Amino acid sequence: MAISQTRKNEIIKQYARHDGDTGSPEVQIAVLTADILALNEHLAVHKKDHHSYVGLLKKIGQRRNLLGYLRNKDVVRYRELIKSLGLRH
Repeated sequence: MAISQTRKNEIIKQYARHDGDTGSPEVQIAVLTADILALNEHLAVHKKDHHSYVGLLKKIGQRRNLLGYLRNKDVVRYRELIKSLGLRH
């Protein structure tokens, strides 16, 4: 269900703004997006798993809040992140 630690580390390396960066909005949004995609795949197979569905909705809400924060703080970084993650086609 959840992404592996190695995959998470790859995402952190890719979206980090500096060495050791794990808390920037870009990193958090990218990790949440990977989690959301993994949960979507899980729920496609396990349709009756309602507990994972609640977790999925929680992660979507967290990502939405972080995207709003980044949009208000720096529109250029927001647009670059949206483009690189393939969100909001």
